[in-house]
Amino acid sequence: MIFVYFDLIDIDFFAAIVFITAITTALIAGISFHEFSHAFVADRLGDRLPRSRGRVTLNPFAHLDPTGTILMFIIGIGWGKPVPVNPNATKNPKASLAMTAGAGPLSNMVVAAIAGVPLKTDTVPWISPFNLDAFTVLAAGRFGTEEYIGLYLSSVVLFSVILGVFNLLPIAPLDGFKVAVGLLPRELSRSFAQLEQYGPMMLIVLIALPFLTGGEVGILFEIMSPVIRALLELFAGVDRSFY
Repeated sequence: MIFVYFDLIDIDFFAAIVFITAITTALIAGISFHEFSHAFVADRLGDRLPRSRGRVTLNPFAHLDPTGTILMFIIGIGWGKPVPVNPNATKNPKASLAMTAGAGPLSNMVVAAIAGVPLKTDTVPWISPFNLDAFTVLAAGRFGTEEYIGLYLSSVVLFSVILGVFNLLPIAPLDGFKVAVGLLPRELSRSFAQLEQYGPMMLIVLIALPFLTGGEVGILFEIMSPVIRALLELFAGVDRSFY
């Protein structure tokens, strides 16, 4: 995804750097705050394991996972370094598991909602980092301060929503799986938890499908896109036909 802009450096170096910087900072901030939120909530619930591993921090170097970060740059879907938690150290392990897991995606939605206010109120324009027409406008020198801010905030909103929705999928090792285990009735929760071993392979297959089929089959996109569209409209006033 981001590598498209490297090809545009020869056309307009400054314009390409603006796009790359907006995407990079949005991704790093989104992933770091996501993982920090897991650690912070676990710590507040009485689980001291994240603090002992140095994860109750906003320092991005403590949270970035190489594979997840690279995939986020390439295809727009990724993850951070998992926060080690021990729900059994809390008063209600099952509820703590759900709350700690859900804190990451929820934090992304909060960031998207806050960053989306100037966009939804038309204080600055929505400029998608996926929109190469916007790059042409920037390269032609027709970008002003509002457009630069709009590009950055649009990137923050878009990637925060994608990160949050993706991680809420109920497939291990994503947060949604742990949320489901924590919220389901006890017997059903035990049965569902046994599927954890199959989750990583299932996730790899789902991510790889669009590449293996030339874009013909994209189950993840079909599942996620309606939710992403609705949230972009809610947080930033973006027309649902955009994504």
